[in-house]
Amino acid sequence: MAGTLNKVMLIGHLGDEVKTHYFDDKNSIGRFPIATNESYTSKKTGEKVTTTEWHNIVVRNKLAEICEKYLTKGDKIYCEGRIKTRQWDGEDGQKRYSTEIHAVDLTFLTTKRELGSSATQSTTQKTEVSEPQSTSTTDENNDLPF
Repeated sequence: MAGTLNKVMLIGHLGDEVKTHYFDDKNSIGRFPIATNESYTSKKTGEKVTTTEWHNIVVRNKLAEICEKYLTKGDKIYCEGRIKTRQWDGEDGQKRYSTEIHAVDLTFLTTKRELGSSATQSTTQKTEVSEPQSTSTTDENNDLPF
C-alpha cells in the first residue's frame, strides 16, 4: 500500500460541555473532552481495574453548532476523525504540545437523561461532515451497491 491512514474511532462520554468559538466570517470551532474506559482483571490481585483515557475533540462549523445545541456533559457519542498535534511556545518559553481528534463524523448514542432512566429507546442523530462547509446524511450512502 502506497498511501497512509490517519483514522480514529471512539465511543465515550462527554467530560464537559461543548465550548464553541465563533469567528467573524461565520465559521465556528467547538471543543470538548470525551472519556473512554478500559476494564481488565489484575493477575496479581484478582481485582477489576478500570482505566480512563481522555481525548480532546475538535469540531468545526455546522457540526460545532449541532454539538453545542444538543450535547451535554455525560452524553455518550461515537466519534470518527483524525489525530492532529498542535505545537506552541508556552509563557515560560517551553514548547507545548496538544493532541486532538478532529472529528468528521459524530453520532449521538445516548443522552445523560436516558442513561439515568429506564427508557428502552435511544435517540440517535447522525451528522457526517466530509468537508468543513458541506454536510451529508447517511441516507445518501445507503444507495451504494457495495
